[in-house]
Parts: sequence; structure tokens; C-alpha cells
Amino acid sequence: MDQLIDSKKIENIIHDFIACSPDNSLMNSGDEKAWELPLVGYSSGNDTLYEKFKQYVGPFFMTPQEIFAITFRDISVKAEELTVISWILPQTEPTKFDNRQEIVYPAERWARARIFGEEVNVKLRAHLVGSLASLGFQAVAPVLSPQFSTRISKKYGFSSTWSERHVAYASGLGTFGLCGGLITAAGKAMRAGSVVARIHIPPTPRPYTTHTEYCLYFTYGICGKCMKRCPVGAITKDGKDKEMCLKHLFPGTSEYVTKNFGFDGYGCGLCQTGVPCESKIPLKKDG
Repeated sequence: MDQLIDSKKIENIIHDFIACSPDNSLMNSGDEKAWELPLVGYSSGNDTLYEKFKQYVGPFFMTPQEIFAITFRDISVKAEELTVISWILPQTEPTKFDNRQEIVYPAERWARARIFGEEVNVKLRAHLVGSLASLGFQAVAPVLSPQFSTRISKKYGFSSTWSERHVAYASGLGTFGLCGGLITAAGKAMRAGSVVARIHIPPTPRPYTTHTEYCLYFTYGICGKCMKRCPVGAITKDGKDKEMCLKHLFPGTSEYVTKNFGFDGYGCGLCQTGVPCESKIPLKKDG
């Protein structure tokens, strides 16, 4: 079957799920939506960035070709036959507003977005894979694959075999900030997802030249507000201390969420809210 497919069809599948599916819910009393309409971008399976990610992060990092070949037991697949579909799920305004007010622990909406919102993301990944299969295209969501796991990178510490943020960067959707979050056209208060498919869609142009271009601190030496927002001092001019951040999440925020909100969860996101890059790509004047 011809591997060509209109990118609008892909975007409609993703947008319709978030706009219309009852699964897009914070699972609260008001049954509020977990996410606003997504941003969508594409990158080629043979983009040189994927091999660079493997070099930087570690040999355990999977390229699109590797995850596809393992999933479908097809070592004949060529990298250029694959397209990586990436999306950004922006937090809702009420969720961002609530979390903006917090100084130590996450707001309830934010914690719900971290747990129930990620369940929405999981269902979206599976929905897109199924939709493509019904159209005759092979696809896999790497994060849902048995091959996905967390690892320890010699250079970066806590890592994984696939990174939704790095895929989004490769797919023209944003660049990294001082706290390690991805700054997108919808801001940094978001989550990301992706699917690798045996289809051809032209890659989304990357409108940046460096991987930190949208961060005011890296570009102009100003702002750094995410450092002040971190309740445990895990963010410094050298970046984020992943271990310190993780210790705040567990048991700190997990105990807080269970006790105060009545469900098993965790989260923080203070460095993603109350900062100039919360909901947009910031300008120099915003710093």
C-alpha cells in the first residue's frame, strides 16, 4: 500500500480525540477536560538527530528504525520509510491558574492532569496506532512498547529508551528550557506523546537553530524564574538536578496528593507555571 497520507488526516484523528472523546477528562466532579487542542509535528525516521540522541543519552536510546524493526520483526525497514508523529498536549487555563498559586505542592487539577491526563495521553497513543492500522499503516507508540524502560545515562542520569520531549524537539515543536522542560508555541505547561509509523509525511521545519533557543536564560542571560519557582532548589544555572526533583516527587508530593486530594498520584510542575514560558514562547521583554 502507498505509504503517503495527508498530514491533515493525522491531525484530525488527534484533534478529534482530544476535542470529542469523553476520555479527555481530569476525572473530577466537574468532569473538566484534561487538555486543550494539541500541537502536532513530524520528523523523518532518518533524521540525524535520532542517532545523536543515542550518542548523547546512551546506546539504550532507541531510534525510530530500531523500535519499528523490533515491534514488527522487520529488519528490512529503512529509516527513511518512517515518520515520527509528535504532539503537545497543552494544560488548560484553570489548571495553569491553580498551579501558578502554589509554592510547594501541586494544585489538585495539576496532579489530576499528571495522573488522569497521562492516561488520556496513553489512550491517544493507542487510538492513533489503531486508527492508522485501520487505514492499512503499521505504527507503534514507543512508550507503550515492551521495549520502553527507564535507564541511567552516564552523562544525564535518570533517562529512558525513548523521550517524548526530545522527539517533539526533533519534530519542530519546541526547544528546552533551564529546567529541562520543552518550551513550545503553547508554552511549557504541557505533556507530549508520539507514534512511529510506516508512512511518509514531510518533516515539520525546525524554526530554531539551537536546542535552547526559546529559553530566555540561555539566549539572553535573563529570567531564570523557574529557579525561584522550584520548592526544593533543584534548578540552578547549571540546569535541573533530577535526583533532587525526584525526591520531592516521592514521597513528598505523592503523600500530599493522596492525603489532600484522595487519589494515588503525584506531580509538581511549579517550574512550568508562573514563568514567562508557561503558555507561549517568551520574548526578551518578558524576562
